[in-house]
Amino acid sequence: MGRVVVAMSGGVDSSVVAGLLVEQGHDVIGVHMKLHDADPDRAGHCCGLDDALDARAVADRLGIPFHVMDLREAFRKAVMDDLVDTYLAGATPNPCVQCNGVLKFRVLLRRALALGATHLATGHYARVLDGPALVQAADAEKDQTYFLFPVTLAALERTLFPLGGLTKAEVRAHARRLGFVTADKPESQEICFIPDQDHAGFIARARPALDGAGDIVDPRGAVVGRHDGYWRFTVGQRRGLGVAMGRKVYVRHIDPDTHRVTVDSEQALWHGGLVASRWIWHDRPAPHEVVAARIRHRGALLPCTVGEGDTPEVRFHEPAWAVSPGQAVVIYRDGRVLGGGWIRSALEEET
Repeated sequence: MGRVVVAMSGGVDSSVVAGLLVEQGHDVIGVHMKLHDADPDRAGHCCGLDDALDARAVADRLGIPFHVMDLREAFRKAVMDDLVDTYLAGATPNPCVQCNGVLKFRVLLRRALALGATHLATGHYARVLDGPALVQAADAEKDQTYFLFPVTLAALERTLFPLGGLTKAEVRAHARRLGFVTADKPESQEICFIPDQDHAGFIARARPALDGAGDIVDPRGAVVGRHDGYWRFTVGQRRGLGVAMGRKVYVRHIDPDTHRVTVDSEQALWHGGLVASRWIWHDRPAPHEVVAARIRHRGALLPCTVGEGDTPEVRFHEPAWAVSPGQAVVIYRDGRVLGGGWIRSALEEET
């Protein structure tokens, strides 16, 4: 049994990870990451003071060392600044992928190894098999491999996901058995550093001098409305557009240079594929091999082929709706993550 650092967020999942590893005889150290200056009065929200206190309470119950690591500067650069920059580029960011790929499994892993640990353990629902290989969790509804594709093979060799074979109900049952204060704690679905989920307000505070006002146009370029910030929109958005066109319309394209937001019918947002860049490959498929792509968390696994080159085309066998630049595309073979990249643009459906 080796020394394991457990990333303890203060939620039920990471609490159970620590408990199970202690029961297995590991030398466990709990670490809580301070990622940003959360409002200490935001009880019930992710990354608030109550989460740190809950994590410490679990560590005390288990009798394990507990540390708080200040990772605010690394988090700001890797996650918060990236979110702002991506929205300002007319795309839709994915802060959870950035947090995992850059922060937890690089920065935190290095610090875990510096503490003499052989492994870092987290409460993600995923599995690491020999190879190593990143594989979907047994509970398909909770699977989080989409967020984990940037984790390198070298990092996976030092990573434990003890919840990969469990359901959420089983995890909560373990928490009650172990007497944790987090046993019935609700899950947070929010972006941790934007508790009110007002990303436009967050961007306005981050870049107060920025003027992003512009036109809302139809596919022919005719102006159908105005907006006060193009970063307020995402591809596929229907609500909050502020236009009345006598039919349902959705955001199809965001131009950060002209500030124009193009809206179109639902049918226009079906695409035959995408182009992605900044790929991280664990096992790249052959150009004509049929694999599966996921273009959003909990999205369907779409049969596809992946082309060659640094910015390959991913061609779907059936059209997919609302391919969003800035989001991740993750490639699977039989539940195993082959790699992933960042969507640059959608391809039109071939007729």
